[in-house]
Amino acid sequence: MTPVQRLRQIANVVNLSTPLGLVIAVASKSPRRPGPRGLIIASDYGWKLPKAGAFTMGNVVLYRAGRDVAGRNEVLLGHEERHSTQYAYCLGLPFLVFYGAAACWSVLRTGNPGLANIFERQAGLEAGGYISPPGQHRHAGEGIEAA
Repeated sequence: MTPVQRLRQIANVVNLSTPLGLVIAVASKSPRRPGPRGLIIASDYGWKLPKAGAFTMGNVVLYRAGRDVAGRNEVLLGHEERHSTQYAYCLGLPFLVFYGAAACWSVLRTGNPGLANIFERQAGLEAGGYISPPGQHRHAGEGIEAA
């Protein structure tokens, strides 16, 4: 881990976002394992909300996918890692309020919670599945990820 990644890891424990992510992972019976760059990979997330293939709480990345797939897509993992950094610079749990406001703004502007969401744009819309590479089509609301 780089010093910046270690600092992010510590910040997200202190600001309670990673502990909240671990509580959610345990409560949802999502198996956890250490991931790269100080992240924790939780798989088999089965709760209905949020409607996403993957989402991040602090340094915990929760995937609907099984253990054999979760965390293997480096593009999506990089996107989720950028959300982890956003938790750190938003001082943890306030990120949830900021993200919710940005998602509402995005829905009002585009009909999609990610397309005009500053946090999703910073994390990479295509990496999060909000837009498709040329030649592929995706309808509004089909993003594979949410915070």
